[in-house]
Amino acid sequence: MKRDNRLSVALHMLLHMAQRPTLMTSAEMAAFSGTNPVVIRRTFAGLREAGIVTSTKGHGGGWGLGRPLSQISLAEVQDALDEPIIALGKAEEAPGCLIEQAVNAALDEAVVEARALLTKRLATVSLADLYGRVDTTKIPLPKDHHHV
Repeated sequence: MKRDNRLSVALHMLLHMAQRPTLMTSAEMAAFSGTNPVVIRRTFAGLREAGIVTSTKGHGGGWGLGRPLSQISLAEVQDALDEPIIALGKAEEAPGCLIEQAVNAALDEAVVEARALLTKRLATVSLADLYGRVDTTKIPLPKDHHHV
């Protein structure tokens, strides 16, 4: 099963954006994150709707932070991505089986509890807190990228 890395990609890019006085293009973000610009645009659409980022189209356009890092929690970023942070597949081979139903119900309960605990924790961490963990003197830059 492939792990969803949209939250880590989004957080990664938001912190890079914080270092820049100018907008960042989807192509630049893709170079930083090892993905492609389409993935960046899809990921950041929900962040834009939540007011976490802004975007400007056309020449000289790109993505920028919508508000200060201290005003953005990791939980807000996760919520804006509109995907569950924890998911477990359920058996669906025998929907009429009482044992399968009991197993699925127990897993559903555990996932609900785990999501609530994780969301509570993510709500206590701002992007500014996360950025404070970065040693900005040692950040490698991709080729042909100018950092200000």
